[in-house]
Amino acid sequence: MQKVKIEDAVGLELIHDVTEVDAEKGFKGIAFKKGHIIKEEDLEKFRQIGKNYVFAGLPHNNVFIHEDDAALKLSPAISGKNIYFDKVPKEGKINFYSSTTGLFKLDRDKIVNINLLKIPSLVTIHNNFPVAKDKLVAAFRIIPLFCESSVIENCLEILSEPAIHVVPYKITTASIIVTGNEVYSGKIRDGFIPLLEKKLQPYNIKILNTSILPDNRSLIKDKINEFLLKCELLFITGGTSVDPDDVTKSAMVEAGIAIEREGAPVQPGNNLTIGYLKNKAVIAVPAAAIYFPNTSLDVFLPRIAVGEKISHKEIAEYSVGGLCHFCKHCTFPVCSFGKKD
Repeated sequence: MQKVKIEDAVGLELIHDVTEVDAEKGFKGIAFKKGHIIKEEDLEKFRQIGKNYVFAGLPHNNVFIHEDDAALKLSPAISGKNIYFDKVPKEGKINFYSSTTGLFKLDRDKIVNINLLKIPSLVTIHNNFPVAKDKLVAAFRIIPLFCESSVIENCLEILSEPAIHVVPYKITTASIIVTGNEVYSGKIRDGFIPLLEKKLQPYNIKILNTSILPDNRSLIKDKINEFLLKCELLFITGGTSVDPDDVTKSAMVEAGIAIEREGAPVQPGNNLTIGYLKNKAVIAVPAAAIYFPNTSLDVFLPRIAVGEKISHKEIAEYSVGGLCHFCKHCTFPVCSFGKKD
């Protein structure tokens, strides 16, 4: 590889992309692509973008690998299920995308170990991030123009299994039980059913049944068992605080639901309770879900939608990052709230 004055490079082949940045036009892109044969009429353009030298002369051995070739070689190994990637690198970089709606998953150790090699750069969005089809989820490139081929071979050893994949949403049906004497009597209009209908739409979860019940432990228990015969996921709202009249969680226990943890260390929404009966999730939703745009419910719902069972230990781990910043303009889930990884 040689560094050549542009005046001496006419007729030579570029061995790297040449990038142009024009802040006034808001443009950043490729002015000349790798493989371009430099012509006399190109010289003024090179000078305009501040390039007085170019690299020419590709090594004719297997010791070094070009950034484009490195990205092309590693992309299939990085990608797992429901991931697709650019077929042609741009400025040495290949992007990765979700081929379906679902939950983005990564192997943190693999990604960190690749980046510990210093030469590669593999960057991703957060683990357990809900993604739509065609969502950008990762990008790979080597930082220099060339690197030793052994670096890429080391990456391939790390990538014995893919580093990233997307799990499609699995749960398709849900039911809702609203509890509370004040709602049952009509003194307060229920806001939970329309709220949950809206929150379930991105996951394509159909609501099969809804019911509004008084604070009666026996009635709630019976309705839980009835609804769980048909639906895959059950929400119970109201009666999840420390009020002595609240009987929702005790009714859940009487119905045979194994509660992973009573409440969650995530705010807002501390009183969210997650339990399971025959591998079906039952979620007691606190009143915070009515008053805040995003709560503990929104943190856990994507994982519940793919059918994952969330353990007590995992719920505790969400305490780090589990405090909302209460931003004036909410950008959730593109923020740190609920991101434990």
